[in-house]
Amino acid sequence: RLEDVLIVCDFPEVFPEDFPAVPPTRQVEFQIDLVPGAALVAWTPYRLAPSVMKE
Repeated sequence: RLEDVLIVCDFPEVFPEDFPAVPPTRQVEFQIDLVPGAALVAWTPYRLAPSVMKE
C-alpha cells in the first residue's frame, strides 16, 4: 500500500492520490540470459584515483 511507504507519508504533496492505471505493456528491448547454478560475483569494484577517473 502506498500509505505504508515512509517517503510518501513525509511528502504527500508530491505523490498523486491515485494512479490512473497500471503502466502499459512494453516490448523487451534487451534481456540478460541467466545461467542456472551460477554464483554471484562478490568482490568490490577496482578503485581508481580521481585523476584517472577523469579520463
